[in-house]
Amino acid sequence: MTMTSGLNGILLALSVLPAGVAQAQGAHAGHGSVSANSQQGMDHSQMQGMDHSQMEAMDHSQMEGMDHGSMQMQGGSAPADARDPHAYSGGVTLEEGPYVLPGPRQLRLADEHVFYGVLVDRLERVDNGEGHALTYDTRAWLGYDYDRAVLKAEGDTEQGRLQEASTELLWSHALTTFWNGELGVRYDTGHGPDQGWLAFGVAGLTPYWFELDATAYLGDDGQTALAVEGEYELLLTQRLVLQPRAELTAYGKNDAERGQGRGLSELVAGARLRYEFSRQFASYVGWEWAAALGNSADQVRAEGEATQETRWVAGVRFWF
Repeated sequence: MTMTSGLNGILLALSVLPAGVAQAQGAHAGHGSVSANSQQGMDHSQMQGMDHSQMEAMDHSQMEGMDHGSMQMQGGSAPADARDPHAYSGGVTLEEGPYVLPGPRQLRLADEHVFYGVLVDRLERVDNGEGHALTYDTRAWLGYDYDRAVLKAEGDTEQGRLQEASTELLWSHALTTFWNGELGVRYDTGHGPDQGWLAFGVAGLTPYWFELDATAYLGDDGQTALAVEGEYELLLTQRLVLQPRAELTAYGKNDAERGQGRGLSELVAGARLRYEFSRQFASYVGWEWAAALGNSADQVRAEGEATQETRWVAGVRFWF
């Protein structure tokens, strides 16, 4: 009995549904909608018989003569008396105008400040198995962001006496964000007669954070030289840093008196592991391998010395 009444209800709903749809269509007919049957009954021959020559005969010169000057992009053009956006406001500068403070100029831009610094990159004791020496490698600079004076000094001492030393005084100019050009002089003492050089090169940071310093030299009697240094700092922790380093030297002519052989002359490679007690002071230990190459190696053999040696180093690095 229950199933029969339910079935009757479903049949009743289905019979009422078409009537509701028809009423809805009739309600929307008053709003200007066209039914599908009326669209099919349209006489399309009327559209085909339209005189399209009237459209072609339209005077398009009226459109070409329209004043497009009134149509501008958003914002429009700047007025004739507009201030240069790259100039100081109203002609006021840091040194002239109604708001200048009395006395020396108080406000300065970042690239107007004078900066200085001293870095002792290596101050270490070197042990090669037969003796020991004290080696230093330091640099200092004074100047602005783009131009500064740079002093580089390195050398080694044995038994309290200076054995070899090299000092450079350079003008450094910023070429790009990460590269500086350097030009100046260098003076060497120690092995053989003293020697002066004209120096020019580049120093900076390569992609992947390799520090590179390449310098060419022109010395006495037409001697030429090239020195390339590269290093990388690998942070094992925030304080423990491994620093691989390599240095290559080459000369243009043989100079037996100074121990210089034509071509590649010396290769030094090694690594130092330092612990930074602070960002400005660290101690380190390391290992280094040095070898004489080419004609320089022949000169070393002629003097009865080894062409290669291994060095153990320990020292400190600091800056201020």
